Amino acid sequence: MEKKPMATNLKITDEIITSKIFIIREQKVMLDSDLAKLYEVETKRLKEQVKRNLPDFLKILCFNSLTMNGIF
Repeated sequence: MEKKPMATNLKITDEIITSKIFIIREQKVMLDSDLAKLYEVETKRLKEQVKRNLPDFLKILCFNSLTMNGIF
């Protein structure tokens, strides 16, 4: 299977990010495939890194969730 080259120097705007966020059961979520595209990695690699560094990801996600909701 031929690998596609990842895009480089993408300009990521607020509109692009907000278009990838969905509200499910009153929680803001983003699909792993969309997040992987933003980081320019394969979804498989993103999942591996999340599993390997779960405490770090949880800190980032919790902090972002609190700041996005205006708590901090």
